[in-house]
Amino acid sequence: MFNLGGWEWVILLVIVLIVFGVGRLPEIGGAIGRSIREFRQASREDTPPEKPADKPTDNQAS
Repeated sequence: MFNLGGWEWVILLVIVLIVFGVGRLPEIGGAIGRSIREFRQASREDTPPEKPADKPTDNQAS
């Protein structure tokens, strides 16, 4: 998905620390984890197949 090396991750982490601060990192990590979990769960749920729409017959058409 993303082709990030070691230095790119370090730079990204420093930027996140500057923007959000150290105190909010656990909160942000938890929110991201919950979002990923909910997305995976929603993508695994089986949705019933859609029923084809009834085609009007000659008797119903005016």
